[in-house]
Amino acid sequence: MSDSDASAEPTAGQLRTPIVAVLGHVDHGKTTLLDTIRGSAVTEGEAGAITQHIGSTAVPLDVIGDIAGSLVDPEDFDLPGLLFIDTPGHHSFSTLRSRGGALADIAIVVVDVTDGFQPQTIEALDILKRTQTPFVVAANKVDTLPGWNPDGTEPIQTAIDRQSDRVESDLNERLYEIIGELSDEGFSADMYWRVQNFQNNIGVVPLSAMTGEGIPDLLTVLMGLSQRYLKEEMSIDVGGRGAGTVLEVTEERGFGTTLDAIVYDGTVREDDRIVVGGVNEPIVTEVRALLKPKPLSEIRTEKQFDTVEAVAAADGIKIAAPDLDDAMAGAPIRVVRDRDLEAVIEEVQAELADLEVGTDEEGVTVKADTLGSLEAISGTLEEEEIPIMHAEVGDVAPRDIRMAATADDPKHQAVLAFGVDVLEDARRLAEQEDVDIFEDDVIYQLVEDYDEHVTAIEEAQQDQILENITRPARFEILPDHTFRQSDPAVVGIEVLGGKLRRNVAVGRFSDGEFERVGHLKTIQDEGEDVDEAARGDRVAVSIDGPTVGRQIEEGERLWVEIPEKHAKILEQELREEITSGEREVLKQYLDTHRERDPFWGK
Repeated sequence: MSDSDASAEPTAGQLRTPIVAVLGHVDHGKTTLLDTIRGSAVTEGEAGAITQHIGSTAVPLDVIGDIAGSLVDPEDFDLPGLLFIDTPGHHSFSTLRSRGGALADIAIVVVDVTDGFQPQTIEALDILKRTQTPFVVAANKVDTLPGWNPDGTEPIQTAIDRQSDRVESDLNERLYEIIGELSDEGFSADMYWRVQNFQNNIGVVPLSAMTGEGIPDLLTVLMGLSQRYLKEEMSIDVGGRGAGTVLEVTEERGFGTTLDAIVYDGTVREDDRIVVGGVNEPIVTEVRALLKPKPLSEIRTEKQFDTVEAVAAADGIKIAAPDLDDAMAGAPIRVVRDRDLEAVIEEVQAELADLEVGTDEEGVTVKADTLGSLEAISGTLEEEEIPIMHAEVGDVAPRDIRMAATADDPKHQAVLAFGVDVLEDARRLAEQEDVDIFEDDVIYQLVEDYDEHVTAIEEAQQDQILENITRPARFEILPDHTFRQSDPAVVGIEVLGGKLRRNVAVGRFSDGEFERVGHLKTIQDEGEDVDEAARGDRVAVSIDGPTVGRQIEEGERLWVEIPEKHAKILEQELREEITSGEREVLKQYLDTHRERDPFWGK
């Protein structure tokens, strides 16, 4: 695109480019799919080949026609092409917002045909369901099926016809598994060529992002869906005041802090006054330069940008302007032009308020890389019933650690860091304050790690409670096994049920009343001191208090005395934590008490 073309002012009533988001599980091929479409190599240099940031790729209609071949005739379409948003995991989808909804007009959910649905696939579908965004499923990696015979970029049905019956059968089986999984998530779906109404059914497109097979079909379906169902929405006053969303705040040599942005409405011009959402308050500044990547180039990998006078929706643009250091990813951008400045500032503030995360007096601390990430994580935490005490965009700093340390519950003395750095002084402080930091750039993994941490704490707490709770047990004093009559009495016993432990009060039931007879101090097994004895064990015990032949007798059966509060906890909270033998003895103990008092231990 030449400078003169790029700066041409659009006219009212033009159709804007539909915005396409790409979502899916890690390693299922999102970036490779876009690489194949745009012919670039973004995957190279990305950590672990997983996209770390978001960008945009404009694919003009004539290029789509070239790739799709006979499937797409550009003459049949009014839309100028497609603008792909490369999301590093679907948290970015939530970042891309317009007027309180999803910025993307349509989405592709990439699913590995050999791997099926994974946690992030389901998370992506949940987000699409909530935002009511239409989507297609790209059933990727067909080339990895055993025996698949690839032959470059071509329509998928041509590629399938070239395969053996066994490979085709294998593919169909896997595709119908994906269709079944979509059904489980509440979506009616079928192979795209069988779908009559894409508003009621999800089209599944088999393809290989690696070889290019099926890519023509995917582009055809996207263009068809956009032309048929989105044309009215795409008809906007592209010459009006520009509106957009910040994708990233980046440093650009020669320009300082810049905004990678998507303009989804109107036009942004050089020298326009704009309002941008900031960390503390909206930023009012003036556009110094608009840096536009060439078609089929990716905003964050292209080193040379065209400087243009104006950019019209929908497109990716890098905006250079003063005072952008506090701008936030996910924040709105609004052109002021002929509007009242205060009204525009209020509009930006209102949209930022919509993105604020609700917090509780008690809960975890959350830090995220963008407002959308923050919103997506808070939604997941809310579903998991994990409260949030403090949440904001930015790296983990010492003040976040201090905030987390004030939580009353040890489980909440934690920071969940999504896609951000942890400053070294914050990490040191966390060790001192015993605050746990969880870091990840995959939402479900972050929450799963925190859940495991909570489980470990709860198990430790349960163990501690159990350690301090009197456990149920019954035993019989064996005949002819009195080794000492008193001070303390030492007798041989057999455990009849439960687990007998040292240092417990023991006694008997008499007329429904429990009568304590003494305190069992020690347990010996073949002369060795032991902490406990189980059902069937024969051991010697010392009982402080009674005299054999007076307060207790050989052949008598005694119970461990369980305080009423302990009995209640055992029955209502720790029932599954004790053994079946202990549960049986507890039931007998409670039943005997409740013959006299039906509400004992309740």
